[in-house]
Amino acid sequence: MESFDVVVVGARCAGSALATYLARAGMRVCLIDKAQLPSETPSTHVIQPRGVAILAELGALDPVLAHGASQLDSFSMVIDDVSLDGVLGDTFPHLGLNVRRTILDHALLQVAADAGADVRTGCRVTGVRTAGSRVNGVDTVDGPVGTGLLVGADGRGSVVAKSVGAHEYLTAPGGRIPVWGYFATGTQEPRLRIGRRGNFSFLASPTDSGLYMAAVGVDHREITDFNRDRETNFRNALRHWPELDAIVGDADRDGPLRVMANWHSYFRESAGPGWALVGDAGHFKDFSPGQGISDALCQAKSLSLAISASTGSASIQDATLKRWWKQRDHSSYDMYWFAMQMAPPGPPSALTAEVIRRIAADPDGATTLLKVMNRDLPTAKLFTPPRLLAATYATLRNHPHQRRATFAEIGAQMSAELDKFRARLGSRATGTPD
Repeated sequence: MESFDVVVVGARCAGSALATYLARAGMRVCLIDKAQLPSETPSTHVIQPRGVAILAELGALDPVLAHGASQLDSFSMVIDDVSLDGVLGDTFPHLGLNVRRTILDHALLQVAADAGADVRTGCRVTGVRTAGSRVNGVDTVDGPVGTGLLVGADGRGSVVAKSVGAHEYLTAPGGRIPVWGYFATGTQEPRLRIGRRGNFSFLASPTDSGLYMAAVGVDHREITDFNRDRETNFRNALRHWPELDAIVGDADRDGPLRVMANWHSYFRESAGPGWALVGDAGHFKDFSPGQGISDALCQAKSLSLAISASTGSASIQDATLKRWWKQRDHSSYDMYWFAMQMAPPGPPSALTAEVIRRIAADPDGATTLLKVMNRDLPTAKLFTPPRLLAATYATLRNHPHQRRATFAEIGAQMSAELDKFRARLGSRATGTPD
């Protein structure tokens, strides 16, 4: 049976990036994916500057730019009649990016192959192999493959996670169902647009090849009715945001409208004897802030460092990878809850609009939001106690008929903060570094 130092199952963002780092470190790596890449996969397409920095480090940035990926230098956040606008400027060493996954995944896979990884696409993994309690390989439709370490980078429906019995925790139901399409609008302003208007949320920006990506978040309670006439309802939803509707307008759509249904937010156990999980296989959050690709790339780098530092014995490897898993959790808690708070079901509240109004009025508000989205600052730097208290007072004064709903929302936010505190406390109790 052929054997490798590391077998990575899943060859998209997390898997290809991890395989590249490990192969460059001198390890024998086998990269397996059931799909014939490149192919589509559900994605928000947006890559934060921290993720773009990883693409540059891997050598995948120039290839995606050569295929017309859109570099995003500005953003707008709209909550009903409140708008918050900003520019990246010199705040970050890289601009944001939007690129379709057919182009991004192909570039990353090519980089992994060039680094020396043994790439096997169109090869389905059917289960894991073990010796005692330790994973030591995988079974595939083409035969068994042995390994010193198995990494699942195979997404939400991870076969590796299922095979090793990795349980989920801190789960939360999905509040909205994303419906998106690509539109032949030609060259557009390189601006990321995030918004909530009426009962819909939005995520949109130009992408590669002269196309524009526009996504509508539909309340999960209304998706069945929405899908009965998806085309008409999608167009009607865009009209809630006139600036976005003016961009997409009656432009021809490239392909069908896509939908990602049946999702939820979770963390999974992500390390055990001879195995680890990375990217969506180990952690998935609400799509609203567009964090998934950057998370996958950054986790791949940090996991590669942990793997490289854990050579020597199985016990050292297990302990090191468990620490990596806990550190991943600790660094993810803040954005996990922030993502769920960005676009819950229903229309935006008066309190939410008032908070954004006050952030927009702050000369440093847009930059602070950008740094929060890039994970350079915690959300506490954006939602400061004075700002929240002032917004609450203004909401109660200006919308007295919404007093009960406002207090309910405050209670929900306090509950979320308590959940974050409990998660961190639990991590400390199990030895997680701060």
